[in-house]
Amino acid sequence: MAIELIKIQEFDLEMIAKWRMLPDVTKYMYTDPKLTFNIQLNWLKKINNDNAVQYWIIKIDDTKIGVINIYDIDYENRRCSWAYYIGDTSFRGRGIATNLECNIYDYVFHELKLNKLCCEVFTFNERVIEIHKKFGSKIEGTLKNHIWKDKKPYDIVAMAITKDIWEVTRHNFNYEKIYIE
Repeated sequence: MAIELIKIQEFDLEMIAKWRMLPDVTKYMYTDPKLTFNIQLNWLKKINNDNAVQYWIIKIDDTKIGVINIYDIDYENRRCSWAYYIGDTSFRGRGIATNLECNIYDYVFHELKLNKLCCEVFTFNERVIEIHKKFGSKIEGTLKNHIWKDKKPYDIVAMAITKDIWEVTRHNFNYEKIYIE
């Protein structure tokens, strides 16, 4: 199973919009968008001109399965945040998280030379919280009533890992180096 992270192109936008509007994807995200091609095209132009974000399509062999990104890239304070989703749900539960998580950590800490990688997760998404913990991320706090969705407030877990923790932890995992465009 060869995983690659490839830059998003205009021809990917329709597929991304379909994924992004799937209830099983949006339930773990802050927004429930109603996307059109023009909205997606404007989004692509925006991210392509923003040095504080990087977005990729997650591709396994010849199949595009989701989106991964790093955002709020802050070189002065040497930190950023990240998120991903698997839009093609038939690929969930196949151990892809290990390769994605480990490679993003390597990329952020070794390629971008940052010191801290953050993420936010709904408190009800216990599976993802445990995955991040497994690879060395720590819970830094809970943001109470942080996201209003489905006519009610949700709490968010703020998590992060630092380069020094990853350097100690990374040797505990077998993962394949993936191509990041």
